[in-house]
Amino acid sequence: MQVVTAVFILVLAYLLGSIPFGLIIVKLRTGKDIREIESGRTGGTNAMRAAGWGAGILTAVLDILKGAGAVWLARALGGGVWLEVFAPLAAICGHNYSIFLIERDEKGRIRLRGGAGGAPSAGGAFGLWPPILFIIIPLGFLIFFGIGYASVTTMSIALIATIVFAVRAALGLSPWQYILYGVFAEALLVWALRPNIQRLRNGTERLHGWRAKRKKQQSHPPTQENTPR
Repeated sequence: MQVVTAVFILVLAYLLGSIPFGLIIVKLRTGKDIREIESGRTGGTNAMRAAGWGAGILTAVLDILKGAGAVWLARALGGGVWLEVFAPLAAICGHNYSIFLIERDEKGRIRLRGGAGGAPSAGGAFGLWPPILFIIIPLGFLIFFGIGYASVTTMSIALIATIVFAVRAALGLSPWQYILYGVFAEALLVWALRPNIQRLRNGTERLHGWRAKRKKQQSHPPTQENTPR
């Protein structure tokens, strides 16, 4: 019976994570298919590019709730600490590889589309320990606007969660299994962001924030005619 309950929780968590909120919101707002825009991912960052800040924020919030909802589901059904850890990981897998977004690539192979997993990984950490959002969100903004790469920001979310849960476990404030959540979530994020990591190595990853403005200014310095006197 415990095995059946565990499988039921994990399947539901995966299906919850598979809901492509970004695709739905962008479609309703603009009529566009988010999969045909920029990175083609269905997360908040690409939703923002496709339909503006409002769509991006709403997508991110709903994706956060997917990860948190998976934890709450495991707790409500008495899954225990291990399922509290693996249910949000299943939601991240669903978000990144949605059963609702099946298509064939140019070689005819079936693939599942989705996001990169940043928001649901933050949501999973939130479900395990709600105050962690007050750490992840400000640090995430600092990394995003300071370093300037959305992919680095996404990968930092699970790393921050791992550190926080390690400190709390050392203090006896949370189960040590929560550390594994951060470690496995980070592995999923890195795997999903392999193309971005390659672009980071090549120096071709898209910049955001003040670094992007500075780079633009350096590449297009003001001419003497436009310089105020």
